[in-house]
Amino acid sequence: MTASEPLRPDIARELIDRATKAATHRAARLRNHLDAVRLGQGRHSDHADTKVLRRILAEHDWPGHRLVGPDAARAGWSIALHSDDAPDFQRAATILLERAVQAGDARIDHWAHLHDRALITNGHLQEYGTQLLLNPDGITLCPLRAPESLDERRATVGLPPITVALEAVRRRHAPGHLADDAPTVVLAGAA
Repeated sequence: MTASEPLRPDIARELIDRATKAATHRAARLRNHLDAVRLGQGRHSDHADTKVLRRILAEHDWPGHRLVGPDAARAGWSIALHSDDAPDFQRAATILLERAVQAGDARIDHWAHLHDRALITNGHLQEYGTQLLLNPDGITLCPLRAPESLDERRATVGLPPITVALEAVRRRHAPGHLADDAPTVVLAGAA
């Protein structure tokens, strides 16, 4: 086994498969291309993904780079990030991800995104400005603690200044990319 091979390729494949399907569904939802049945199927899949990640966390702790490799670690992070219907799970996942970051087994910017998402999901102000609202009128930051020191906090977790991040998100979600009647949604992992 080489250093780049994950210890558990089976878990890696499952995480990547689930996160890829979920991302495809979210992209269709953002573009308002889903009927009620497909919206319901997506919610069911999100619950199932959370359940699978919960099992993995219970058995292995955070699925970091050594266990599943960087791509699957990102997939696990994405699943946790979108587990909004399980706020207690999201908070617990944030703690485990932070431990993995401290052990050099996960990315600190992933932790910052998940930390912010768990704060917003639980009705608190975010710290790093990673959580945004996308609505027909544009993109705005979710409520933020101490905006005057935001860029300093972002730098500590490897994130670019907020103006740079917001411009990249605005380009990615420029008019014409979303339906005019798109609902307001929270974007995660975007800034």
